[in-house]
Amino acid sequence: MRHVIALDVGGTGMKAALVGAADAMRSEGSPPAPPPVLHQARRATGREHGPDAVVESILAFAADLRAYGERHLGEPAAAVGVAVPGIVDADRGIAAYSANLGWRDVPLRDLLSERLDGIPVALGHDVRTGGLAEGRIGAGQGADRFLFVPLGTGIAGAIGIDGRVEAGAHGFAGEIGHIVVRPGGAPCPCGQRGCLERFASAAAVSEAWAEASGDPEADAADCAKAVESGDPRARVVWQEAVDALADGLVTALTLLDPRTLIIGGGLAEAGETLFTPLRAAVEQRVTFQKLPAIVPAALGDTAGCLGAGLLAWDLLGTPSPSNPASEVTP
Repeated sequence: MRHVIALDVGGTGMKAALVGAADAMRSEGSPPAPPPVLHQARRATGREHGPDAVVESILAFAADLRAYGERHLGEPAAAVGVAVPGIVDADRGIAAYSANLGWRDVPLRDLLSERLDGIPVALGHDVRTGGLAEGRIGAGQGADRFLFVPLGTGIAGAIGIDGRVEAGAHGFAGEIGHIVVRPGGAPCPCGQRGCLERFASAAAVSEAWAEASGDPEADAADCAKAVESGDPRARVVWQEAVDALADGLVTALTLLDPRTLIIGGGLAEAGETLFTPLRAAVEQRVTFQKLPAIVPAALGDTAGCLGAGLLAWDLLGTPSPSNPASEVTP
């Protein structure tokens, strides 16, 4: 069975899948279905052994997946899609920088292709790759313009346009976490002060709630539970984060005019504890702007892996859901 390898490389672990082709013959008007996942696996990155060991872990994992496909699916993978964190030069196939993984200018596309006997490899940024999946087969299905914003340790964004995700001229498009929402506020590792992710990321909420509650082990999930139970200290912390997030999102939608705004990441797991006040805060701030649908992400932690699979199928020119550039290959 024809398939591709999908790899989502995180700071501590890797998620992988062998992904079949989407059904190109689905009935007209029916929503795109996710491509079939034929096999799944996870493995540690091994970052404690250094950046070279991380690269070798990725290469070895991909080689093992290729061998599995040969044994169980009757043929080797036709292509590889891989999503990595940090700064990514997708056009050149280079993982330019990752603080978490400790690497600089790793020619990951060429290394993977060489290890896998020359098969084509697509390299993507982890958030943009997850956004690609959410846009085509997740919460953004049917939206010609969407913005995907995962709220995790930091905050990033993926700008979706007609089934593709915009990387920008230098690969930095969508870095909404570094919009300044509180001028002169807390310093950010990027060098600015008052960046959105210093106030509205899961890490920022965890830090603020740990201080407010007096419990150094408390995190954002604990804060959400305290909000739901009516704790006034938690409500203050939560509302400050929601207000900062709304300020950043309104700046983004003023510039981008998305039809759908998809919120994911750990903070979104609070459900309506987040979405009800966030929708209200955004609505209060818009003037001439069109209010987008504000919805939770649908794919959870599988988005990066599924998106990597879509990147691989796109590379082959084989149909993947809602990809306008796809065409059937002989």
